[in-house]
Amino acid sequence: MMDELTKFLGEENMNLRLPKPSWSSAKKSLTRRKHLVLEDDSRLARVLSTLDLTLLGVGSTLGVGVYVLAGDVAKNTAGPAVTISFFIAAVASVLAGLCYAEFGARVPKAGSAYVYSYVCIGEFFAFVIGWNLILEYLIGSATVTKAIFLYIDKLANNTMMNYFKETMPMGGDQISSYCDIFSLGLSLIFSVALAFGAKESSWMNNIFTIINIAVVLIVIISGFWKVQASNWTLPKDKISPGHGKGGFAPYGVEGIIKGAARCFFGFIGFDCIATAGEEAKNPKKSIPIGVIVSLLVVFLAYFGMSTVLTMMLPYDKQDENAPLPHLYDILGWTVIKYIVSIGAMCGLFASLLGAMFPLPRIIYAMAADGLLFQFLANIHPKFRTPFMGTLVSGVFTGVLACLMDLDKLVEMMSIGTLLAYSMVAACVLVLRFETDEKNEKVQKNCRNYVKQMFSTNTKIANSLTSSLVSFLVFVYFVFSFVVSWLLTIYDKELYRGETWLILTAAALLLVLFIILLCISFQPTSQVKLSFTVPGVPWVPGISILVNIYLMTNIKIDTWVKFSIWLLIGLVIYFSYGIWHSTERKSKRTEEGQKSDFY
Repeated sequence: MMDELTKFLGEENMNLRLPKPSWSSAKKSLTRRKHLVLEDDSRLARVLSTLDLTLLGVGSTLGVGVYVLAGDVAKNTAGPAVTISFFIAAVASVLAGLCYAEFGARVPKAGSAYVYSYVCIGEFFAFVIGWNLILEYLIGSATVTKAIFLYIDKLANNTMMNYFKETMPMGGDQISSYCDIFSLGLSLIFSVALAFGAKESSWMNNIFTIINIAVVLIVIISGFWKVQASNWTLPKDKISPGHGKGGFAPYGVEGIIKGAARCFFGFIGFDCIATAGEEAKNPKKSIPIGVIVSLLVVFLAYFGMSTVLTMMLPYDKQDENAPLPHLYDILGWTVIKYIVSIGAMCGLFASLLGAMFPLPRIIYAMAADGLLFQFLANIHPKFRTPFMGTLVSGVFTGVLACLMDLDKLVEMMSIGTLLAYSMVAACVLVLRFETDEKNEKVQKNCRNYVKQMFSTNTKIANSLTSSLVSFLVFVYFVFSFVVSWLLTIYDKELYRGETWLILTAAALLLVLFIILLCISFQPTSQVKLSFTVPGVPWVPGISILVNIYLMTNIKIDTWVKFSIWLLIGLVIYFSYGIWHSTERKSKRTEEGQKSDFY
C-alpha cells in the first residue's frame, strides 16, 4: 500500500510531513486563486485583430438560428411580437456581454469564464465552470456538425441518410438510428484546419460570416418590396385555429416572455470571443469591442429578419422549420431561395468554426493550470496552437455527432452557458468591490457587518467590505434561484394574476433589490480598467437573475444528464486536478515545501 502511495504522490512528496486534513486546509485548497503574470507570457500566437474577434462572435452566434428561429417563435410562441421578444433577449444578452467585456479587459487570457472565476472565486468553482464550458462547446460543435449533414442531405433528397441506415444501422433510446460517418469526417477536417493556425481559421470564419451577413441583408432589403403592415393586425377570424387571438401579440404577454426566453438562446455564442484573449493583438481593447459590436450586429439581423418575415406573410402561415424557403416558394422567388441556401450553409460553417474554436482553448487553459491532463496543454512549435487539444476535441465532437441522438442532449449546452454567464456576472461584482489594502487591520464581527451594510462612511474598500459583498452575492444567488423556481413552477398562476403568487414574488424581488442596494453602498476598488460595466451592481445583478430564471425553465431530465457530466468532472478533479494544480505547486514552493492540502 505504501509503495502505491509513493508512486502516486512521488518520493519528494512522501518525504514531506503530511498534515492532518482539516476543513480549513480543504477550503484553502479549493478556493486558491490563480495569480496572473501581467507581462505578455502567452505561448499562443497573437494574430487576431478586433475585426477578427468581432466576426468570430457574429459567426458563432448568427448561424442557422437566423434562418429558423424567427419563423418558429413567430408561429408558435409570440406572433408578430417576436420582434419585441428578440429585443428583450438582446437586452439580456447585452447584460451578460458587458460582464464578459469587463473581464476581457481585466483578464486577457485564454479560457474565458474559466479563467475569470479562477482569478476571482477559486480553483474548485473555476474547474466546474471550465468543465461546463467544455460541455457547452462540445455539444454545440456536434449539433452544428449534425445540422450541416442534415441540411446537405436534405438538398440531396436524404441520399446519405438512407445509405447509412441500410449499411450502418444502429438502435437505442439515446443513440442515433444510423452511424453518421459524414459528420465524423467533417468534424475531423475542421479540427485539423483549426490546428493549422488561429489566423488561417479566422480567415475562413471571416469569409463565411461576411457572406452570411450579406445574405441576411439581401433578405431584409428585398423583403421591403412585399411587406404589408396589415399582417401585424390581423383579426382572430382570419387566423388559423390554435394560433392565438390575432393582432400584434396574439399569445399575449405570456407569449412575448416565453418567446424572449427562446430567442435568448439565439444569442449564445458571443462568449467565444473571450476564449481568444491570448491570441488577440490587443485583448484589453479588442474583446470589449468585439463582444458589444457582435451582439449589436446579431440583434439587428434577428430584428430585421423577424420584421420582414411577419410583415410579408401572416405569422400563422410561417413554416417553423424552413421559413425563408417556404416564403420564397409562395412568392415564386426561386433565385433568392437558392441565395438563402448559400447563406445558410455559410452560416452553418461559421457556426461550426465558432463552436470548435473555443473548445481547445478552454481545454488548453485548464491543462496548462494542471487541472486536466498535461499533454492537452502542448503547443505546436510551428503553428503555435493548442494542437493536441484541438485534435482530441475534434475527435470527441465527431464521435458525438456520429453516434448520439443530439436532440436529447442539446439543452445541456444551455445549462453550462447560463451558469457561466451567471458566474461571470458574480465575479464582476466581487472583483469590483475587492479590497485594495493588503495589510489593513479591520475587526470582523457580526455587529460591524450589520453596521456596514447600510453605511456609506467607508470610502476605501477593505477586507470587511469585500467579504460582506461576497456574502451578499452568495445570498443574492440563493434568492434568485428561489424566486426563479417559484415563477417557473407557478407560471400559469402568474399569468392569471393570482394575488398570493404576485405578493410572494414581489416580496422576494424586494429582498433582491435590498441586497443590491446594500452592495451599492460599499466602496469599490480603485483599479483602473480600459472597460468597466456601467451601473454596478444593478447590471450584473439583473443579468444573474435573468440567467438563473432561464436555467430553471430547463427540463428536469436535462438536469439529470448534466449532473452525470458534472460527476465525471468531479472525479477527474479530485483524482488528478487537485494534485497537479500549478497554483498548488507554486503555493508549496512559496511556503517552503509545506503542503497546503492533505
